[in-house]
Amino acid sequence: MATGAQVVDVGGRRVRLTNLDKVLYPETGTTKGEVIAYYTAVAPLMLPLLAGRPVTRKRWVEGVGTAEAPADAFFAKQLEPGAPAWVHRMPIEHSAGAKDYPIADDLPTLVWLAQVASIELHVPQWRFGPAGERRNPDRLVLDLDPGPGADLAQCAQIARLAREILRDIGLDPQPVTSGSKGIHLYSSLDGTHSSDQASAIARELARAIEADHPDIATSTMAKASRGGKVFIDWSQNNGKKTTIAPYSLRGRAHPTVAAPRTWDELDDPELRQLRFDDVMDRVEAGINPLASLASAASAGLLESYVGKRDAKKTPEPMPQTVLPPDADGLTRFVIQEHHARRTHFDLRIERDGVLISWAVPKGVPDTSDSNHLAVMTEPHPLEYLSFHGEIPKGEYGAGTMTVWDTGTVELEKWRDDEVIGTFSGTGPLGRVRLALIRTTGSGEKSSWLLHRMKDSKDAAHRAGASKHRPIASLDKTPADKALPGSPPRPMLAESGTAGLVRSLRDPWIEIKWDGIRALGTWADGRMKLHARSGTDVTARYPELTADGAPHLGVGDAVIDGEIVALDASGRPSFSRLQNRMHLTKAREIEREVVRTPIVYYVFDLLRLDGHDVTGLPLRDRRALLETLVDGVDAPVVVPPVFDDLDAALDTSRAFALEGVVAKESGSAYRPGIRSGSWLKLKHTRTQEVVIAGIRPGKGDRTGKIGSLLLGIPDAGTDSLRYVGRVGTGFSERILHDLSTRLEPLRTKSAGLKGVPAADARDALWVQPTLVGEVEFANWTPDGILRHARWRGLRADKTVDEIVVEP
Repeated sequence: MATGAQVVDVGGRRVRLTNLDKVLYPETGTTKGEVIAYYTAVAPLMLPLLAGRPVTRKRWVEGVGTAEAPADAFFAKQLEPGAPAWVHRMPIEHSAGAKDYPIADDLPTLVWLAQVASIELHVPQWRFGPAGERRNPDRLVLDLDPGPGADLAQCAQIARLAREILRDIGLDPQPVTSGSKGIHLYSSLDGTHSSDQASAIARELARAIEADHPDIATSTMAKASRGGKVFIDWSQNNGKKTTIAPYSLRGRAHPTVAAPRTWDELDDPELRQLRFDDVMDRVEAGINPLASLASAASAGLLESYVGKRDAKKTPEPMPQTVLPPDADGLTRFVIQEHHARRTHFDLRIERDGVLISWAVPKGVPDTSDSNHLAVMTEPHPLEYLSFHGEIPKGEYGAGTMTVWDTGTVELEKWRDDEVIGTFSGTGPLGRVRLALIRTTGSGEKSSWLLHRMKDSKDAAHRAGASKHRPIASLDKTPADKALPGSPPRPMLAESGTAGLVRSLRDPWIEIKWDGIRALGTWADGRMKLHARSGTDVTARYPELTADGAPHLGVGDAVIDGEIVALDASGRPSFSRLQNRMHLTKAREIEREVVRTPIVYYVFDLLRLDGHDVTGLPLRDRRALLETLVDGVDAPVVVPPVFDDLDAALDTSRAFALEGVVAKESGSAYRPGIRSGSWLKLKHTRTQEVVIAGIRPGKGDRTGKIGSLLLGIPDAGTDSLRYVGRVGTGFSERILHDLSTRLEPLRTKSAGLKGVPAADARDALWVQPTLVGEVEFANWTPDGILRHARWRGLRADKTVDEIVVEP
């Protein structure tokens, strides 16, 4: 395999693979490429066992070494900063704050983990719930570890003893040879036991076996007591502990696997640990010993379904058996017409042993020109594929259910925000390519768009037409030769997702430069600059506006762009821009021009030589802008445009930038409007806030600002609501500047509601007029920013412009 980097499509995601011929197992010559191929082969059986669980990785970046000289490895808990944005992640609280852990619930994530040499994957016995909560464990595990003088056969003997006890209490276990020395036993739990209770059950079982067979078994942690015995490790049921995941490779001299086995195999006197090629052969042969464990996990997905229905009162099917997959291995779907309180359609697609379901009020769109709302509902059992009947009045979903169409779907993508596939129905649907794109929320009640996609020929025709379309005649645009005193407010982007971006018509992607928005008005050979709020900031950036600044070479123009400060390595730095954006004294500005250079990245054109060009398509405005700026010396730059979202995101992340903005290439410029034809995607969560109070500092900050009390406009009211405080991210210079600005705004009463008593007790209130921006981990259920960090003031924005970032 090639040593160089290559970008491949894996399940609709672009994954960058490097050094595929690098040997990770020197004793067998097993390469990284073979490791990736292994995880790809076992993914259908492994992913259901990983789904929803935080993954701790054990990585051997330079390979595992040999038996005589094993290489060092390191455990990775927190997700690496360079991880692709599409990797599903969930936070877990630690003493130093929340850390994001990856969730390996799709093939692209599994391949990426293998690419970064995450050879061993370890998971707990619990999963995250749909709202991000930590659920009770859904399985119990016993780790049978042979001590000195004991062997795998002895572990199998203890496993059979444990099986008898577990089956007596309704927990039929399944064995997994660990890939190291021993055996793991997994039993399904119904989710009603806590981790502590599961640990207690496992501990008592271990002690019972030890009491009956003290010569071959021990439940004692002390290694000194394990000689000739099998240690029954019950502690891995602790909610903070993890176990090597079934089907995970091991970082030993040979590429062995934590391999699911049958009970008959444990009776084999030649029982041994299996290598990765053995396991691939078993998967290809259809051997799946942990099918029941995966099915039990699917049953957990149906808790909401079962909880809403009484089997004695409704004819709807209850999940009692594991239905076989489609004979041809295809994914099945059903669309049902539901005459309930309001008639609607239900679209259900087979996934992870259940039917993932959406309610679609208007059904499948007839054409690709319109999108229909789809609201995710609870997963349904596979038995629902053929269900039709009358749900009695008074029961959940009461009304008549009929099958509108059913068949199979060839899935192209399945992500948490986008599903695409070609549906082949046996009824009125026919054969059609559909896309589901999540817009807001997650899990049940999240909102999606159902889009009927045009065929590839139509898409190619549209792409070709857009690329070769000539610039529209300026003579057809409204002309107004009188320039206003200040330009209009800029067009704004909505927050989006990758799925929404892909639903845009012929989108192109721009880098989000992490500066301040500025509209430039060129007239009479000089440039005037106005911030997004309309404030004149001309004098603050003499590189663009003073005598000797770049000359555009036209009579007049209005351009839109971002003023960006650069650090020593030439990268945009919002914190450095803070040194310039508030200065008003000429001497300070002159001094900071040298210390903090800026660039004006321009990306749109509103006027040119007396003509309003906002009605032209963006691609045409861009062509005019490039002509206008061609030959102009820096610091005025037209940055590049990407036609590939993943490549743009990777580039933005590689240079530690804020994110990207996707725009429909045919979109008009709509001044002052926040439009869905422009979508912003950020790598980190940021939120604009208004400063409403100060908590005095203590210790090293005595006499200074300790933290700021923050608010945002409360939807539907004229008031502000409290969203938390921020006490990190401040330099001494920033603290001094904030104190200077906030002191004149001091007031006696709070300007926002909902401040906890502990925060209000010693608060110094200020008039809530200064807008700033913070980074944060996530929102709490009661609307408070978690782990907020100060980014800087936003003098270019006003309080009424603050919107809640999703």
